[in-house]
Amino acid sequence: MINLLALTIFSALVTVHGCGDHDGHVHSKRAAPYVALSPPSRPLEWGDINILHTTDTHGWLLGHQKESFPEPNYSGDFGEFSSFVQRMKAIAVQKDVDLLLVDSGDLHDGSGLTDGYPPGGVNGHESNKFVQQLPYDIMAIGNHELYVYEVAHDMYKNFVPKIKGHYLSSNVNITVLDRKGSMVSVPVGKRFAKFKTRKGRKVTAFGVLFDFAGNAKNTTVQKVADMVKEEWFARAIKDEPDLFLLAGHMPVSRNNWPLVFDAIRAVHPYTPIMILGGHDHIRDCVQLDGRSMSLASGRYMETIGWMSAKLNYRGSQRNVTFSRRYLDANRVTYKFHTGRTDASFDTFKGLQISRGVKALAKKFDLGYLFGTAPRDFLKYMAPYPSENSLLSLFIEEASPLASSVNNTRASIPKIMITNSGGLRFDVFKGPFTKNDKLTTMPFSNRWVFIPNVTFSVANQVVSTLNHAGADHRRRSELASELYALGDVEGRFAEWLQDMDRRSGSERRAAGNLTIGYVTTDACPGLGDDTLHAPQPFHSIPDFIGSRPPNVTADATVDLVFVDFIQAQLIGILNSLQKEKNYTPTDVAEYTALKTNEILGVYAQHAWN
Repeated sequence: MINLLALTIFSALVTVHGCGDHDGHVHSKRAAPYVALSPPSRPLEWGDINILHTTDTHGWLLGHQKESFPEPNYSGDFGEFSSFVQRMKAIAVQKDVDLLLVDSGDLHDGSGLTDGYPPGGVNGHESNKFVQQLPYDIMAIGNHELYVYEVAHDMYKNFVPKIKGHYLSSNVNITVLDRKGSMVSVPVGKRFAKFKTRKGRKVTAFGVLFDFAGNAKNTTVQKVADMVKEEWFARAIKDEPDLFLLAGHMPVSRNNWPLVFDAIRAVHPYTPIMILGGHDHIRDCVQLDGRSMSLASGRYMETIGWMSAKLNYRGSQRNVTFSRRYLDANRVTYKFHTGRTDASFDTFKGLQISRGVKALAKKFDLGYLFGTAPRDFLKYMAPYPSENSLLSLFIEEASPLASSVNNTRASIPKIMITNSGGLRFDVFKGPFTKNDKLTTMPFSNRWVFIPNVTFSVANQVVSTLNHAGADHRRRSELASELYALGDVEGRFAEWLQDMDRRSGSERRAAGNLTIGYVTTDACPGLGDDTLHAPQPFHSIPDFIGSRPPNVTADATVDLVFVDFIQAQLIGILNSLQKEKNYTPTDVAEYTALKTNEILGVYAQHAWN
């Protein structure tokens, strides 16, 4: 991994101190960061109303724990974030201003704390108990709350009641049994919320999900264009608040926020609007007019978003002064902005949460060692194919080996295909644990196959999926289909590529900055809180395939693929030949091994 600074390694000191907010209590302090981290470049700009924002956390409550950069930038755990929120709330009281805490969805799928539950459990049930301990003013539903009905029902039954009216699902319903035993469709959370801030400001809030098409049976997602035409929506926006707060799992650029925004503006042309979006996993900001700001705050507890607004009197038509900032989620950032030292930063609750997430990790056996990775395997920072490519590792080495274990079809030549978006995170040199296995590939998709496909046809499927021949329209349709199912990697990759293209080589060559995010958005001023050099970027295809077997063109092979891409693959297969019209009835399970088990099995065989 690239390292642009001579990094100072700190010893892991443990001290005892008073927690500051509970006199008489003493606790073990968390160890200092294991590498020197760059501090923020300047203080935050506070306004009359201020927001701390999280989105797409996907269970990354343990913090990023690897030593290869950029991981240390995001090394703060959820307990430290809790302490940060509590300290910032106290500062807001001192400044006599409002500070709200908002989340824009996707609490599930992505780490061992969510996905590592034992048989009989539910994804995110235990990890969400820590999330609900933070004083969120508004939370919105994400698409990862809806892939599996049991997850959606767990949110409805166990999580939403704890948020006490502040969990919003404006266009998302779930079908449940009512008290009479009848099936009824009801919102997972509330359609909207109206509340007053500490300073008495009236807020009307919504929680909107993008037009998601991959939701489970007995859940429904209403299109945003239809939602804003509902009678309940018109009633909700009739009275003018001091502020409209639109939280939702929807990108702030290239999506449907303007539909919601325009519906409100048709009734209230000048009321301030603050939009907190997400889903694309990027840092982004736009202003739809001079009295609004829209912010997205990254992914995986890497970024804490900040937005502030200096409000003028109600009815004013003058522009509102906004600021925004993207904070690296680490202890150095948190101490800088709260003015605290190691000895005075942690709160009693924060330390409790830090201990709790570590205890849950131990309960789920997330430290179980499968093997030791010989080097970093990188998704975007290494070229594909190459020996350092995560994609090469997964589809060329790990999947063929692991899927052959205890498989009666192991001796039959095969081609394996998956979408690159399923690989969510890098593998770093050193111990490869159960937690690493689940963060790299959190999805438990099935491997399925079609037997007896002519090799000359099967060997064209990957390239045709990626390029759709000369039919660029079809390729665009495939990308749109995947996006509607929740695959955001295409847009995340565009963002990384643009970042590297703008200044990557020059800033890395300077050697005075660690690598991290370098954001260019549509809002004025500098958005990044800490200065970095962009990480290197190498383009990758949407679909990847294993090495072709050494057989003749007319030989037959097993065409193996993940069930997530079944519809797209069958369509392509039928376009490549006319001998047989393939349908879902031709598809069967290839192995009982799920996609999120592949790297663990491989590591046990190859890295010991």
